[in-house]
Amino acid sequence: MHDALARATADAASHERFIAADVGGTHARVGLVQRVAGGRVAVVDYRKYACADHVGLDAILADFIGHVGGGIRHVVIGLPGYALDGVVINVNLPWPVSLADIRTRLGGPDIALVNDFLAIAHGVPQIDATETIAIANADAAPLDGPVLVVGPGTGLGAAVRIPDRGRTIVLPTESGQAAFAPTTELEIEILRLLRRKASHVSIEQVVSGPGLMNLYASLCALRGEKPVHDAPAAISETALRSADSAAAQALNVFCGLLGSVVGDLVMILGAHGGAYLAGGILPQIREFLLRSDFRQRFLDKGAMRAVLERVPVRLIEHGQLGVLGAAAWHLGRDHER
Repeated sequence: MHDALARATADAASHERFIAADVGGTHARVGLVQRVAGGRVAVVDYRKYACADHVGLDAILADFIGHVGGGIRHVVIGLPGYALDGVVINVNLPWPVSLADIRTRLGGPDIALVNDFLAIAHGVPQIDATETIAIANADAAPLDGPVLVVGPGTGLGAAVRIPDRGRTIVLPTESGQAAFAPTTELEIEILRLLRRKASHVSIEQVVSGPGLMNLYASLCALRGEKPVHDAPAAISETALRSADSAAAQALNVFCGLLGSVVGDLVMILGAHGGAYLAGGILPQIREFLLRSDFRQRFLDKGAMRAVLERVPVRLIEHGQLGVLGAAAWHLGRDHER
């Protein structure tokens, strides 16, 4: 009887609706979610918030809870960086994030924090192949091994899915904070300019939304031109229209660097099972990315080229991936308890 009651209680809990959020430097995506058949997650309700329009994450979550009518017992939040003593350590969020402040504002719900790309990596099994597009090595038969999930947004996030005896371990990384390693003469000149501002130039200072701004400003300086765009979206939109050669050059350098970084991470992490690209900027520049130097730079790793030719790279086109992933992580955590 006790076993039956425990199973019924666990089943009811597994179908309970809860909130999952994907929080970045620009937007917070918040969903009311629920487990459905086959271990999948369904988004029942959803809102996308501009972070700059709100005084803090607690205000965004309070608004969403008010929207769905309250009664929420669990909230899981995927966000960049790490939580130390209840405070998130990150340079890309627009406001401080304190677990104590969120709990005070929301009251009752249990709050859990998870690294954003750990969440996104958990979200990969939640999507269908039709929601991805091949960027490189579409016909490759992937080798056995870990799978990389990486993407540029306000920063550069990366995580790796590691198969382990019938289960999957997801390892988040801070790969975006590793040093930028230029491989062309132009990239060396860009690095020289960026080093005038700081001794450490990280990968995400050139491969992210703000990184695209840095590339554009550096190229304008090298070309003796005055920058006319003040946002990554303006640069990419102008480049897609071929209306500004500096913007187009910046976006092409960006895509080449992304290919080089993804190739490096595949080798460093042994991610021979494939790589998924995820990130706010990439779906908008998909056609440009396909025509760019991405694949050439991805493969340009000397003797390792033959291995990298076997590694498929796919772009995920799903705006709620982080929400699904945070929810999947939370449900997996409950299952392991």
